[in-house]
Amino acid sequence: MPGRPIGRGESSARRQVTRSPIGARTVHYEYVLESLPILDLSRLDAGAEQADAFRAELRQVTRDVGFFYLVGHGIEQQLIDDVLALSRRFFELPDEAKLEIENIHSAQFRGYTRVGKELTVGRVDWREQTDIGAERPVAEGDEDFWRLQGPNLWPTALPELRPVIERWIAELSDLSRRLLRTWAVALGAPEDSFDAAFGADDAYPLLKIVRYPGSPAGREGQGVGEHRDGGVLTLLLVEPGKEGLQVEHEGEWIDAPALPGAFVVNIGEMFELASEGYLRATLHRVFSPAEGTDRISVPFFFNPALDARMPQLTLPPELAAEVRGVTADPENSKILEVYGENVLRYRLRAHPNVAEVHHPDLVAARAAASA
Repeated sequence: MPGRPIGRGESSARRQVTRSPIGARTVHYEYVLESLPILDLSRLDAGAEQADAFRAELRQVTRDVGFFYLVGHGIEQQLIDDVLALSRRFFELPDEAKLEIENIHSAQFRGYTRVGKELTVGRVDWREQTDIGAERPVAEGDEDFWRLQGPNLWPTALPELRPVIERWIAELSDLSRRLLRTWAVALGAPEDSFDAAFGADDAYPLLKIVRYPGSPAGREGQGVGEHRDGGVLTLLLVEPGKEGLQVEHEGEWIDAPALPGAFVVNIGEMFELASEGYLRATLHRVFSPAEGTDRISVPFFFNPALDARMPQLTLPPELAAEVRGVTADPENSKILEVYGENVLRYRLRAHPNVAEVHHPDLVAARAAASA
């Protein structure tokens, strides 16, 4: 569905503005989207009126669409360029250098995944990737999800990757915390509502460095199948000029091509749960590039501590009246409140080869429960 992104002050939508006690104004849109809205985070620093307007638009866009482009975020362009360049260099390594860190060597599901070795809704995704999380020692605990905490696998053939990616994770974690504090105020909650669950020493960030190889099927091929993100917040970086991501909106699929220097931001199911369904996690998918081309994508997922319960917000009456309830998804029949329980379930399902090697007891328990 082609078209240009809708920026501030632009949309093919009817717009109504009303005043409310919590955000100075509430902006109501009836979207007829050609592409995703663009939000400029620098407006938070442009005075009280602009900050109120940004919060109101953030709230409404993530209620009505669930996805947007974020500009004015403060991440240096040089760091963005370095991340994309090193990501491409990683995939140019010989197979043996990538397989040195294959994820079957990690009980934490970290490291390299070959093309065709990850599943979405039981179907094969046509991509290769490496998964990198918070660099922490192996944890011990009674809950199964503590198995997910541990070290990353880094390629010895590309030592410069680690310092750049660790800086990237740190800066995007800070940016994500700022966004969460902004959402809290926009939803009529205390600004620090999410702070405890997303502390610097406790949050569970996850980065994927992904390459989608070209496919003869092109747009008919599954880069990633239709899904909603299961966590809280996603910030996606894609090489400029590349397309592939599509977002569902009112039964239509909207193309979301990369914009230079911008992140594509979306919320996940746990944020929907925290807002009682006021905000909505949105279906999206990625189609394969045309044969002879490829696409580098770097999604960053920001989530709370493994043992954290997602804070539940109490919405003010004017927002509570618009609550729609949490989405009923047959593929995820229950969004669990403890983040670690959610992510362990997703990892076991997406990477059955790793689960069979490192967690045969959990595989057996799941099989017995579904029998």
